[in-house]
Amino acid sequence: MTELPSSVRWQLWIVAFGFFMQSLDTTIVNTALPSMAASLGESPLHMHSVIVSYVLTVAVMLPASGWLADRVGVRNIFFTAIVLFTLGSLLCAHASTLNELVMARVVQGIGGAMMVPVGRLTVMKIVPREQYMAAMTFVTLPGQIGPLLGPALGGVLVEYASWHWIFLINLPVGIIGAIATLWLMPNYTMQTRKFDMMGFVYLAFGMAALTIALDGAKGLGVSPSTVWLLVGGGAAAMALYLWHAKANDNALFNLNLFKTQTFSLGLLGSFCGRIGSGMIPFMTPVFLQIGLGFSPFHAGLMMVPMVLGSMGMKRIVVQVVNRFGYRNVLVATTLGLAVVILLFMATALLGWYYALPVVLFLLGMVNSTRFSSMNTLTLKDLPDDLASSGNSMLSMVMQLSMSIGVTIAGLLLGMYGHHHLAADPAVIHHVFMYTYLSIALVIALPALIFARVPKDTTKNVVIARRKRRSS
Repeated sequence: MTELPSSVRWQLWIVAFGFFMQSLDTTIVNTALPSMAASLGESPLHMHSVIVSYVLTVAVMLPASGWLADRVGVRNIFFTAIVLFTLGSLLCAHASTLNELVMARVVQGIGGAMMVPVGRLTVMKIVPREQYMAAMTFVTLPGQIGPLLGPALGGVLVEYASWHWIFLINLPVGIIGAIATLWLMPNYTMQTRKFDMMGFVYLAFGMAALTIALDGAKGLGVSPSTVWLLVGGGAAAMALYLWHAKANDNALFNLNLFKTQTFSLGLLGSFCGRIGSGMIPFMTPVFLQIGLGFSPFHAGLMMVPMVLGSMGMKRIVVQVVNRFGYRNVLVATTLGLAVVILLFMATALLGWYYALPVVLFLLGMVNSTRFSSMNTLTLKDLPDDLASSGNSMLSMVMQLSMSIGVTIAGLLLGMYGHHHLAADPAVIHHVFMYTYLSIALVIALPALIFARVPKDTTKNVVIARRKRRSS
């Protein structure tokens, strides 16, 4: 058990503040999607673009975040990220059409691309590697206040004011966060190479083209020929990046990262795993409101047990991984999450609403354990000179997979609902039942990847809580 110095703990709290801003915004937006659709005159099935535009922008901009943090300093980039995120929130609140809202979310995404990953990079710089998992748990635990407040607060604001206020409340939070960053966070810098602009263009275009193509024909209404053009262009851009990065020491992401087995398996598992997990925050509030007829406030309250389960598990996840090992924990939680998703769907459709908080609490526990294990497995064995690059690549893959997950969830709803949700409750229930069955299958498949994780050779260090002074 080790205790961190006070100065380091303050810096971890600032990082947690950035996590709080982003998690608060995400959970509020998810709860408000049906109300936004009604206000903007759009179908709820098209509202996944509000989530995808943000998450995809984060994924596209992420490759530059690590380089900028090393070159300009983590404090300066973290401050800029908070300012952009806050400005994007203001623009979202003033949007009067879905297109305007999507563009404002892009501005938010540029800020978000630098906020959480640079915060995670800061943690890597200020704590020893063997304490990284415990330090990240320390950071994300207070950051869970955002998801805890978000669903219920979003429901209250939507039901008793308007959805615009879910963005306006970010303004005072952003101002406080910006001031705290300038005041308390040292400006860590490192010597950097020249930025790989060509590699950045290849990756950014490839990710954007492939994700847009996935949603193109159904969600955006583009022609099939355009979709195939996007697929071809995106695949070619990805292939060009691999050719460009091979034996290129100045590449955006060094391909030597993949010589570390745990990084390769963790990255692939995180990508596939978060496609399924990324569907849950989008689907659950939509299902509760459209499928079960819950009010926004009631739907928001139902999300709180999920967050409480996640918070409770974060306090013991290090001990769980040390006891059972990464491979066993990841396989068990991946399959367990698929089972719990089916249990949630069955409990809801059977009308056993009293049991839903218990199921959602369990869902939060399993998902939290899985996320923490995936993240730390991917980064724990990287050498110091590749840590920054590996962190940025993991962050990019996480956001890209969540973007794909939300897109697929929207496509599944549209496919089973034939692009509209009929007024007949039985029809609506069948649409959501088939969608959740498909989601459970997507969630379970990455267990095949995690089964290949090698046996642990080291244990994670647990950070001791500060002892109270006796009076």
